[in-house]
Amino acid sequence: MLNNIKTQVAIQSVLIIGLLIYIGWQEFAGSQRENVKLGNVGEDEPSVTTAPKNLEGTPEVIMTPAGYKAFTVPIPQQVNFVGETISLQEPDLRERLDREIHVNANWHSNTILMIKRAQRWLPTIEKILEENDVPTDFKYLPIIESGLVEHARSPKDAVGFWQLLKGTAKDFGLEVNKEVDERYDPVKSTEAACKYLKKAHAKFGNWVNVAASYNIGMRGFERRLEEQKINSYFDMLLNEETARYFFRLVAMKMIMENPEAYGFYIDPQERYYQPEFKVVTVTETIDDLVEFAHTHGVSYKILKRYNPWLRKPELTVKRNTYQILISQDPTEQYNPTVQVSD
Repeated sequence: MLNNIKTQVAIQSVLIIGLLIYIGWQEFAGSQRENVKLGNVGEDEPSVTTAPKNLEGTPEVIMTPAGYKAFTVPIPQQVNFVGETISLQEPDLRERLDREIHVNANWHSNTILMIKRAQRWLPTIEKILEENDVPTDFKYLPIIESGLVEHARSPKDAVGFWQLLKGTAKDFGLEVNKEVDERYDPVKSTEAACKYLKKAHAKFGNWVNVAASYNIGMRGFERRLEEQKINSYFDMLLNEETARYFFRLVAMKMIMENPEAYGFYIDPQERYYQPEFKVVTVTETIDDLVEFAHTHGVSYKILKRYNPWLRKPELTVKRNTYQILISQDPTEQYNPTVQVSD
């Protein structure tokens, strides 16, 4: 009898505690909903906003009591790459683009930086592609390769915007040694990449295949075509990285061409721009690039910022001549009279 009473008391106590917790939670949730409604989500929390409704294809914004925003992006029935219309009726293809769109549209910090850097470099890259008769959609390829980071280096020692291996770079005319590595030169590496892309197009006859081959290499791509007795990237069974590669390229193209439709609102003044440059042609060996930089009114840091292909503090000139960019931005000029206090 006593045991039954103790059991009943214990059950009632649990129920009362549970009821109190529930009531407390309801009061807390109600206050949070009121805060969200009023935009009072704390000093460190953004106020709740909704995406403009007048943009075609604007993502659906989902609100939660805590003010968290997530969205889904409508996936089109077809996409365009270098003038070719690509149907996404096949579920596999549609889901591969779906993945890349949502990864990049929701990886906010990374995609914001891509958009900011694009303003600095894409006009130059696009001009070089046009001059070499390569479709300008390939300007998005260095974005997915390196994030437009000049010093990018992969675990396999592919470097620069276009992530060129040493042997490939030399095959396409770049100088690579201890003092000079033109894979880090955005202009010269783009010119070398154009040679690769045109050679791949002559082999595969299709720009989609060319784009995919950039990830796996011409020989590797050709071998898989032969092994699987097909002629299209879209019919190929591939490793995950290469399977995702082309659709990552298309997703980045879609976001870069219309960032507002994917929730990215970046003021033009917040984007990165190139300064004006003075071009210095170097025909003789420079023993000290630090002094060279100071002579031309910039610090060694600024000299290397715009000439990342200079790998040592000296430059030996034998047969080649070199062009060094000197920033003319007043805020980047070197002032030797300013001393750092002890």
